[in-house]
Amino acid sequence: MEIRDYIAAHRARFIDEWASLLRIPSVSCQEEHQSDMLRCAKRWRELLQEAGAQYAKIMPSEGNPFVYAEYTPPQLSTHTVLIYSHYDVMPVEPLELWKSDPWEPEVREVDGEQRLFARGADDDKGQAMIQVKAFEYMVRNGLMNCQIKFLFEGEEEIGSPSLENFIIQHKDLLRCDIILVSDTSMIGKDTPSLTTGLRGLAYWQIEVTGPNRDLHSGHFGGAVKNPINALCEMLSRIVDNHGRITIPHFYDRVLPIPVEERKMIACIPFDQQQYMQAIDVDALAGEEGYSTLERNSCRPSFDICGIWGGYQGEGSKTVLPSKAFAKISCRLVANQDHEEISRLMAEYLKKIAPKGVRVKVTPKHGGQGYVCPIDIPAYKAAEKGFEIAFGKRPLAARRGGSIPIISSFEQVLGVKTILMGFGLEKNAIHSPNESMDLEVWENGIVAVAEFYKHL
Repeated sequence: MEIRDYIAAHRARFIDEWASLLRIPSVSCQEEHQSDMLRCAKRWRELLQEAGAQYAKIMPSEGNPFVYAEYTPPQLSTHTVLIYSHYDVMPVEPLELWKSDPWEPEVREVDGEQRLFARGADDDKGQAMIQVKAFEYMVRNGLMNCQIKFLFEGEEEIGSPSLENFIIQHKDLLRCDIILVSDTSMIGKDTPSLTTGLRGLAYWQIEVTGPNRDLHSGHFGGAVKNPINALCEMLSRIVDNHGRITIPHFYDRVLPIPVEERKMIACIPFDQQQYMQAIDVDALAGEEGYSTLERNSCRPSFDICGIWGGYQGEGSKTVLPSKAFAKISCRLVANQDHEEISRLMAEYLKKIAPKGVRVKVTPKHGGQGYVCPIDIPAYKAAEKGFEIAFGKRPLAARRGGSIPIISSFEQVLGVKTILMGFGLEKNAIHSPNESMDLEVWENGIVAVAEFYKHL
């Protein structure tokens, strides 16, 4: 049976099974939903077995349990594919902004499109179901010639604290040739794309201390170094007039963007004026020599995320503060090591600190960036799957955000990940009224099935 005929014949069941997951409030960051995490894991185990997995079990971790499943084809398989997803979701608050119950899936027509609304409709129960239903089709129709492994976790929305230790402990169990993840987005419904890169992250809190107490600015101003002034001076030196980060050796590991990829980025539909109007700015900034889409996805960046100190109450208080604080971050690119960058940042800030203040740099968290080559066989198979499903070749697009687990997979298992994401910006993940376009969802099933056929 052809894939689209199979989807049409089983559409009602597919949506019912999807809905059975969406009704489970598997919010990993809220203690009140702890029992729901196990309930959701058990439901996934059932669905994976029903789809064709020969072996499925719930595996404990330091936190929420993992769901692991396997399928081995009757014939000798030449590839092993590991499918990763997560079953935890974000909180639903504020509830009053939802147009329907976030835990009771509802299909509604919006602007001529059939959309399913619920928390997790896209991120990531909807996208995970795309993977499972493509797998089901391939197995039930005797087409699957790969060994398939599934790994679903319940802590992605809280930073996957248990994942790296889990994959280290079960490295042999998870051994594979390629990893497949559907937890990213496309440029648009009519502009399919494959995510080929993610930026890493390094984040710090800076504390600058001057005098041992707040001082009268009339008695001490002009004679004592003000920590807020010092902090601003230091932070203003981190990016130069050309948009380059000035930390010594910061760019040592940064690789140039391949020419072929720059050509693809240039093909991405992008209206710079509309982009500026949407965020109400009259100019853009960044590293010279790169387009806006290259700057916010392929190049590193530096940002002050928060800054405070001194008196901030009503009225005036003429005070020279004892301390000043800032939270800062760098988005990193592939090959940059967040721990190395963290050390370089701390050394640089202490070096440029003016006399009269002391600087404390506290690293908060970080993660590695990731790039998938667009010439490997698995990427080509995914590209072909998208082309067949959506009617046009997908663009290769790097994303500016971070998914640290992807680099963890590469470091521990030594394999690349293909990011076959089917989300859209209008799906409103993490926000009220999260949804999934049912046409895109069905096309996603086709794309994944075709991926296996062309691998």
